[in-house]
Amino acid sequence: MANRYARITGLGKYVPAQRLTNYDLEQMMDTSDEWITSHTGIRERRMAAPGETAVSMALEASRAALANAGMQPEDLDLIIFATNTPDYFCPASASILQHRLGAVNAAAFDLTSGCTGWLYGMVVATQFIQNGTLDRVLVVAAELLTRAVDYTDRNTAILFGDAAAAAVLEPSLSPTGILAFELGSDGSGWDALYFPGGGGAKPFSQEVLDNRENYLRMDGKRVLKFATKTLSATIQRVVQRSGLPFDEIDFIVPHQTNIKLIELMIKRLKVDPEKVMVNLDRYGNTSAAAIPLALAEAVEQGRIKEGYHVVLASFGAGLTWASAVLHWQPTKPEMEQAILVSNWPVRERLQQQANKVRAAVWSAQVTARTKAQEATMSVMLPFYSWQRKRRKEREQRERSRQGQHS
Repeated sequence: MANRYARITGLGKYVPAQRLTNYDLEQMMDTSDEWITSHTGIRERRMAAPGETAVSMALEASRAALANAGMQPEDLDLIIFATNTPDYFCPASASILQHRLGAVNAAAFDLTSGCTGWLYGMVVATQFIQNGTLDRVLVVAAELLTRAVDYTDRNTAILFGDAAAAAVLEPSLSPTGILAFELGSDGSGWDALYFPGGGGAKPFSQEVLDNRENYLRMDGKRVLKFATKTLSATIQRVVQRSGLPFDEIDFIVPHQTNIKLIELMIKRLKVDPEKVMVNLDRYGNTSAAAIPLALAEAVEQGRIKEGYHVVLASFGAGLTWASAVLHWQPTKPEMEQAILVSNWPVRERLQQQANKVRAAVWSAQVTARTKAQEATMSVMLPFYSWQRKRRKEREQRERSRQGQHS
């Protein structure tokens, strides 16, 4: 029996028409366009219209993905819906989507793992296709985060936007799709990014409403520390796992959350910035939808071409992370036979060994740079803290003198 792979044959996306700019947020809270842009790289995000929901946005993205794949809804065997902002706690948003889409032959379930949800879903879908259980799977992500944030809390309100994106996967006899992946979770950080109230642990009540605990809360320092440690490292490991030398990676789609994190990743991996997708300036952090939205845009813009090796990497609530090396070849060969597997790419044993050596050298270099940066930060952070403390003390003394003279 020939090996089966999971080919992405269609991508689709949807973003609401309304833009919520940094200047709009200036009117709503104590912040500014300059501060948001300099600290995050975000200039605007999309906001769903009153009648829109996660399911309605997912429906548009799914229709676009199916059309792109040349497939009908009734052809689907499974729908995996990644979201942290479902229309209802019960039933699953995937079931509502399945009905509205007309995917009468598809099973459906939701997947919740923070911003990594779509990548988790892609890995699950790939397993179903590779083992021959299913043939056609839709993996969709949609988030309605502008209704989940507290606009009195600038830690979260400035970051998030609404969007949806989807991918269709089908079997292939040629090695393509996800070639390697890594999924991970550090549950000790579960409360670094979460909804404090409204769930089973703290059901919705007047107290929850009064304390605004029904909104998303984030410990920015803990999330930043986790992301700084995780993003480059998971890319490093998944590329090694793929067996490809890093110089054969053509493009990287990182999670769209903060431009400084992406710049740090670029520095650590020594990758050409032109080979890295960034669209957070226009959409902000769209959580589970961020990776497929950025992937779809990169393909539309011609930045990802047939045969490219693409790294996808994300992190999010949980705290979770996910990465994958993807071979992008949506066009099906006219004849797919098992004997053609060796045609992509031709790798003799000597070449494989050479690639392993090159990958090991590259990985060691990234590890060394990362350790050097962390060592520098460990030395400089106490100094910066001391500087801030001295500055605050000077400001307090100055205010005291001014108070005595007044």
